[in-house]
Amino acid sequence: MSRSIIGTSILITAGFINSARGQESAATLVVGLENVVEYQVDTPDLSKWGTNPNITQGGIALGMGVGCPGVPVVVYGDIVSVNGDPVRGTFVGRGTSVCLSPTPTAYVYAIGDISANSLRDETYYILQSDGVTPIGTIMVSGLNGSVSPHPPGPPPGGQNFTIVGGTGAFLGARGQKGSGGPTGGLTGNLTASITEDPAKRRQHGGGHGSFTFYVIPMFRPEVVITSSGPAVTHSSDFSLVSSAKPATAGEILSLFATGLGPTRASLAPGQPFPSSPLAVVNSPVAVTVNGKAAEVMNAVGYPGAVDGYQVNFRVPPDISPGAATIQISAAWIPGAPVSIPVK
Repeated sequence: MSRSIIGTSILITAGFINSARGQESAATLVVGLENVVEYQVDTPDLSKWGTNPNITQGGIALGMGVGCPGVPVVVYGDIVSVNGDPVRGTFVGRGTSVCLSPTPTAYVYAIGDISANSLRDETYYILQSDGVTPIGTIMVSGLNGSVSPHPPGPPPGGQNFTIVGGTGAFLGARGQKGSGGPTGGLTGNLTASITEDPAKRRQHGGGHGSFTFYVIPMFRPEVVITSSGPAVTHSSDFSLVSSAKPATAGEILSLFATGLGPTRASLAPGQPFPSSPLAVVNSPVAVTVNGKAAEVMNAVGYPGAVDGYQVNFRVPPDISPGAATIQISAAWIPGAPVSIPVK
């Protein structure tokens, strides 16, 4: 994409600065997982760890010779989708079984006012579908497994995790993770002995399903607002879309936004975007028009801007005339909708 020639007044008036807004709502990310296996440290003999090529049941269970509280676990899984979009990535967790219960079984569970299986830290490293390009990571910490009573707030399922941070597109994220999702958490063979060879995890298979993340991001994608309206222009001459010059179905438009996150290659904080080569936005960028997906041609950092981006997209050809609502998202985190006229 060649560098756009945009009216100076648009950039000066907009300044790539969002207007003040109220409390942020959480973005919902449903992360699909496959081949999830929890390896339970059920023997102190390190020489046996990871040596068994066969499926080996974990030993944390009544009658299997291993007590429950205090047993370390490590968990691996493959990330395969976010909100239905194909991606790749890896889920890694570590924890210690706590086995809490208001009605404990002697020698197996610990007494407490709540029920929970383990205390865990987890990292979700999400890649583009090419399996190479990183989007970002989300880190969580909390109680896992049949947590009761459920904490207040968004549906947690059997978990009580807080989002403690993130990197890349999820830099500084906060929020909450729960089972939730269309599949209600994970199903399938989930546990193994630490003696099982983890290199065969995909071959043996494991749990599958999804977790839901309610993400409060540090920044959101937002269409810039100028004194004349949203900074959405006709790509043919970069004049503002307005009632005097509305958009048309099937037309290519350019919008100018903030908060689309990191680009390729990465820049130091505060460094302006270069003009050559253009800094391509690293995260998946989507635009909808009246709720319909629009074709996104490209999304780049605007040369010379620090937090200013240009996104070229095509108005869906079947959009009806009238006011059209445009919404942009980056890394599945949506911004506030804006309205433009379509003839």
